[in-house]
Amino acid sequence: MDLPPPKEGALAQPKRAEIFALLVERRGPASTDEVAAQFGLHPNGVRRHLERLLEGGFVTRTRVRAGKGRPRDSWAVAPDAHPGGMQPRAYTDLARWLARAIPTSARRLREVERAGEEIGRELAPPAGDNTAEDLRDALAALGFEPTLEGGEGDTFTCCLGNCPYKDSVRESADVVCTLHRGITAGLLAELDPKAKLAGFEPHDPDQAGCLIAVDSG
Repeated sequence: MDLPPPKEGALAQPKRAEIFALLVERRGPASTDEVAAQFGLHPNGVRRHLERLLEGGFVTRTRVRAGKGRPRDSWAVAPDAHPGGMQPRAYTDLARWLARAIPTSARRLREVERAGEEIGRELAPPAGDNTAEDLRDALAALGFEPTLEGGEGDTFTCCLGNCPYKDSVRESADVVCTLHRGITAGLLAELDPKAKLAGFEPHDPDQAGCLIAVDSG
């Protein structure tokens, strides 16, 4: 995910930008105490930073009850957190050139998808209790601005509101979308071995709206 530029509201404060970057890297939720431990800070101070990020729309907060006592706060990258910001130009160009250089034969695309599955497994956060929410959180951290939509039975659909790979998709949609399909399958394999990628529908990268259908049964 391209991090929003520092001048964007809550991220103007360096420590808050570091905390947000940590949540992006985790690709899943973290408690206030877990975030505080990463930075060697008092939880109360970290909580204030997280609340500012919440006000800015960069993170979400859920209350998790674990045994007796007060529920604890759990924080994750907001599904609609906008991955604005400017990438170093060389990385963008390199991604475009690689997409252009890879042949789109059926054999090579199968290799691309297998590589994507390995990447997805490496990117997957620890599995939680809800496959749909875990996948949404992982995709949010990658910059896709996902929203969950209901399905029938054990199925659900994730609609992607942003394509962080749009420059590369313009060079070779077959290669980049096949890689993304593999990454999604790899994420699912780690988050819930019973879940299957039931559908993957790419759309215009400038309009976004790609659909991922999952059978979690």
